[in-house]
Amino acid sequence: MMAQHDNCSMDVNQAQALLGGLSPVQFMRRHWQKKPLLVRQAIAGVAPTVTRAQMFALVARDDVESRLVQRHAGDRWQLRHGPLPRRDLPPLAQRDWTLLVQGLDLHVDAAHALLSRFRFVPAARLDDVMLSYASDGGGVGPHIDSYDVFLLQVQGRRRWRIGPSAGRRPAPLRDDVPLKMLARFEPEHEWLLEAGDMLYLPPGWAHDGVAVGGDCMTTSIGFRAPRADELAQALLVRLADAADAADEAQPAPRYRDPAQAATTTPAAMPEALQRFANEAIRRALAEPRAIARTLGEWLTEPKAQVWFEAANPAVQNAGRGVQLDRRSRMAYDTRLIFINGESLRASGRDARLMRTLADQRRLDARAVLAASTEARALLDEWLANGWLQPSA
Repeated sequence: MMAQHDNCSMDVNQAQALLGGLSPVQFMRRHWQKKPLLVRQAIAGVAPTVTRAQMFALVARDDVESRLVQRHAGDRWQLRHGPLPRRDLPPLAQRDWTLLVQGLDLHVDAAHALLSRFRFVPAARLDDVMLSYASDGGGVGPHIDSYDVFLLQVQGRRRWRIGPSAGRRPAPLRDDVPLKMLARFEPEHEWLLEAGDMLYLPPGWAHDGVAVGGDCMTTSIGFRAPRADELAQALLVRLADAADAADEAQPAPRYRDPAQAATTTPAAMPEALQRFANEAIRRALAEPRAIARTLGEWLTEPKAQVWFEAANPAVQNAGRGVQLDRRSRMAYDTRLIFINGESLRASGRDARLMRTLADQRRLDARAVLAASTEARALLDEWLANGWLQPSA
């Protein structure tokens, strides 16, 4: 198991073995969303965050997102979604199958600690840790991800072949497989990664990884990259929900057309109604900071399969610090604090305290005891919700 990693004191100007001797500042400037980077022994002595047996137990659970990919004779592929009890998994000695667990950081502290090592990228962009177990020859075929990814080999060996970005046009996919697999793949580079090695790929780079010389485990650190239409839809839904709540205090105007004349073209859209619709959208966006608020709430919304276990809410009497539960998402902007899909206004000392909690994901006992009455009440509430846990 990996040791806990604390990001709070990261020096983004200091060279890191994780990034091949580059500092986070240098990596972001030279490679992020620009070009791949191969790092030998990014994490020397690395070990899987879970054992194979623990992974098999995880995929049997209905609160864990998992997939089984198998390649059969004749280049036929099969995809199954979890939960996957052990009897549904192929024999260990069988070739050409891959088991994937998404969101491992939600379930395993060591995986969450690994994800925290990449917090030199804004946390709003971090997505999750995926673990892939592959038997000899196993893989998911050549494909393209629309997001940045770090591929960390944690056990065994995997051969990666990569090709350049496909450009603006979507690459053609095979229509005879249940996966988003490229119809054509022309690799330009090939590397064999051993435990501790890591490959960074920007979005759009075609890649194909295959287990070599036996089974292997690969950890993928993925990032959020919402499409513009996805983001607009999510924000408009939240803005509409906020407008519904506001209507209880001050109902919004309803469409009226007392000047409407009798018409001989009933299917024609009334221009007055079109103007009213445009005004409705303008009103929804007119509130200062409305988009910033809804964006922060959406980005910190926990994933669908997440649920929290309440902790003892007596933090002010415990003499202990607190830390964010590994499933909690927290962020802030210049005016608001966001946590697990909710927002609150904070200023002064309380704002500084909450931003420290969001950045470092923990507060020591002294910071908790020095917090204002209002801030400590919030911490108690978040403990009761399970969003916070007492520090060890």
